[in-house]
Amino acid sequence: MLKEFALGFGDDQLHIALPEDRIINVVEGKPSPAVADVPAAVQAALDRPVGSPPLGEIVRAGDTVAIIASDITRLWVRHDLFLPVLLNALNAAGVPDSSIKLVVALGAHRRHTPQENILVYGQEVVDRVSLVQSYAPAEEDFVYVGTTSRGVKTFLNKHVVAADKVILTGGVVYHLMAGFGGGRKAVMPGISGYSTIQGNHSFCLHDIVGQGVSPHCVSGKLEGNHMHEDMTEMAAMLKPAFLLNAVFTPEGRFARFVAGHWYDAWLEGCRTVESIFGVPVNGKADLVLASAGGFPKDINLYQGSKTIDNAYMAVKETGAVILLLECRDILEPPDFSGWFDYQSLYDRELALRKGFTVPGFVAVKCGLMFKKVPHIVVTRPENRAFMAKAGMIAAASIEEAMAIAEKHLGRKDYTITVMPHAANTVPLVQPGASGEK
Repeated sequence: MLKEFALGFGDDQLHIALPEDRIINVVEGKPSPAVADVPAAVQAALDRPVGSPPLGEIVRAGDTVAIIASDITRLWVRHDLFLPVLLNALNAAGVPDSSIKLVVALGAHRRHTPQENILVYGQEVVDRVSLVQSYAPAEEDFVYVGTTSRGVKTFLNKHVVAADKVILTGGVVYHLMAGFGGGRKAVMPGISGYSTIQGNHSFCLHDIVGQGVSPHCVSGKLEGNHMHEDMTEMAAMLKPAFLLNAVFTPEGRFARFVAGHWYDAWLEGCRTVESIFGVPVNGKADLVLASAGGFPKDINLYQGSKTIDNAYMAVKETGAVILLLECRDILEPPDFSGWFDYQSLYDRELALRKGFTVPGFVAVKCGLMFKKVPHIVVTRPENRAFMAKAGMIAAASIEEAMAIAEKHLGRKDYTITVMPHAANTVPLVQPGASGEK
């Protein structure tokens, strides 16, 4: 018996029928209700903090407060919808707007324009409090606060360090290097100096040159993830007073707010993310068929890398992956696509070790995955040359991709995992699962 699937591809869908008896997993996220009343949900989180006294017992009249907030690359966090509630709570605790600074956690990203500040944080917030942009290359804006146990000298923004109380904000999602986003990432890389960021991010690379990336810095992994552990030490040096983080539904709406202790409340947010987007699977499959879910998640290969990373977690070392990625803007962004111009994966890795960037890390990690397991990508015909340069096999249709995969597998009784929304879903292989029917 055949089971039919309609999988997103750009603005359209591609259809395929697969033998039902060979499908061991269909990886879909769990439906999650969206928060109906955002201000009420934020206030409820503030009133019932995790691992911490309420905000009103932590801050007091006379305190200066620094709120660290994500930059425009995290526009989806929608700070404009919840920061006013936080400001009101601080006012109620005796801290006026004039004693509050909003610190833009740029990391090494470019500075915001005034218009972008309004877009990200909302006119009300911009009008109420002063804004400071933490731009990592501006060395004069950072002060030394200590050295981590792994030897990274930690320089943090002087405006944040000088504040009486520091509040972390942001969004909790799966993160392909740090395990999960949010929480301590507001500090590192958010308000850290450039050398500190480079030192921390170096833990994402393998200890041995030529071996690529660390096997411990992956989505959903915290224990043994040296990047995460190092950035947690840095955040602890700052001693944040409070945290307010958001968790999202698969559609990108608010699912929950967590507030309280800067680590414990964030960890509760991580558990919520895992409950929504982490999908237990019955072992790894011989063939993984993965769609990002269509546009905009497959607008380019950089966005598609989330799908690649998640699909790779579900395939056997001897298997193959079929990706459905339209990639209408195949060369965007240039700071990612340019990494595939290196003559070899080794040269790409050496360049990354000299100057770490997240797009470069993604390019190196993708190259390693493509080298270990064949990745066949259904994409636009004009993308064929670029996909080949990246290390993938381009196909014009699912049928062509299936034929290529079957030739690699060399048999007809292979197992299959289907991931219709692979950009958002992380397969969690269950202990002892065989992956065979």
